[in-house]
Amino acid sequence: VQRVMFACGAKLRAAVARPVAPAARTVQLRAAPRRDVAVCARVAGVDIPNNKRVEVALTYIYGVGPTKSKQILELTGVENKRVRELSEDELTLLRNELSEKDKYMLEGDLRRTRLTNIKRLVDIQCYRGKRHQASLPCRGQKTKTNARQRKGKKVAIAGKKKAPTAR
Repeated sequence: VQRVMFACGAKLRAAVARPVAPAARTVQLRAAPRRDVAVCARVAGVDIPNNKRVEVALTYIYGVGPTKSKQILELTGVENKRVRELSEDELTLLRNELSEKDKYMLEGDLRRTRLTNIKRLVDIQCYRGKRHQASLPCRGQKTKTNARQRKGKKVAIAGKKKAPTAR
C-alpha cells in the first residue's frame, strides 16, 4: 500500500493506493472527497485559504485585522477577489507589502512583544502584573459572578449548601 499526501497548510489529505486484485499489478488511486487545490497561497509565513476573498484571507495572519487588511489592499492596488484567482504578481505585491518590518508587526514578533510586555508587568509586581499572575481580569471587571474566561471552569465548594427555606 502506497500513501500519497496532499498538503494545504494545516489540512493534510491522504489518497491511499490499493491494488485492484492480488494478481494484477495496476494501482488505483482513491482520492479524498474534498476537491481543494493542492497549492495554498503563502503570505508572511502563513498559508491563507484559497476559497476566501483576499480581504478576509489576510486576517488569518496574526496581527492583520479587517481594517489593516483593507489598507493593505488599497496600498498594493490588489483587487478583492478570491485568493485562488490572484496572479503571481499580485501575490508578490502582497508579500512585499507585508514583509516591511518597520511598517507591520506580525506573527512571531507581535506574539513575542506581547509576552514580553506581560512578563515586564509581572516582574515589576504592579496591579496589572499581579492580575495576570492570578489569571484574573486586569481592566476592572467584576469577578464575583463573571470572568469565567480567565478563571476557568467553576469549582464546587464542599459543604456549601442552600439555606433551608422557611415554611
